[in-house]
Amino acid sequence: MKRELSPLTKIENSIWRDYRESLWNPFTNALKSYDLISEGDRIAVCVSGGKDSMLMAKLMDLLHRHSKFPFEVVYLVMDPGYRNEEITRISDNAKRLGLDITIFKTNVFSDAVHANEKSPCYMCARMRRGYLYSEASYLGCNKIALGHHYDDVIETTLMGMLYGSKLEAMPPKLCSTNHPGMQLIRPLYLVKEENIISWADFNGLEFITGACSVTKSGEGCGGSMRQKTKELIGTLSHDNPAVKSSIFNSIHNVELDTMVGYKKLGVRYSFEDVFAERKSYREKDLPET
Repeated sequence: MKRELSPLTKIENSIWRDYRESLWNPFTNALKSYDLISEGDRIAVCVSGGKDSMLMAKLMDLLHRHSKFPFEVVYLVMDPGYRNEEITRISDNAKRLGLDITIFKTNVFSDAVHANEKSPCYMCARMRRGYLYSEASYLGCNKIALGHHYDDVIETTLMGMLYGSKLEAMPPKLCSTNHPGMQLIRPLYLVKEENIISWADFNGLEFITGACSVTKSGEGCGGSMRQKTKELIGTLSHDNPAVKSSIFNSIHNVELDTMVGYKKLGVRYSFEDVFAERKSYREKDLPET
């Protein structure tokens, strides 16, 4: 008689087998391509409770258990002001995924609104990041992992152009400016959102969505801008299926020689600065007369 697999084993098998090409391989490719994890790291895997961070946590769990080099993980959940049912959902899903989470409470949602009523999401993002860095540092971690995926990278790049008047990407890793020695990594950098949704549906998993009341109302936040950008990309993709990959590849192939100005390491270079630099290069290449 064939032995019935446990629910957890079925979920893990779905990653190894059914979604190996679309989830596991892009995940490990990102780790290798961008050198996201090193031997001896202690990583705070930041779990918001949504589908993206929950999948990231499970992938990190599998990697940690089967990796050939030693590193440590802590599954960190910041409660920014969730309702009780949302905390319960996060805890239940963590148990289903076999994750031992650490929850710490803050008042980020309410504090962000009080700090900036017109743009609470900007304040919320900054405050959440600060709390996560601080808690991770307290727990002895040298990295925090966030669940931003391939589509987040594309949408953020386009949003910067359409709404922020700048060409700005979302890097796969960066160093903290306020917490020396700490890095932020994005292990899902090459994982597509449609495949995350498919995996969640395949396993009958329901994660929290839109837990912030401000985001749900669509007022004073970037949620509506991101949704419009997502819809625009979807429309363009109907005519050109390569739109997403073109946007993603463009941030890996920036032609600085064509830029009118840019900012590097906090220093802004104007067109005159850029032109003078290019001119000096050209003059060096000219033969002596």
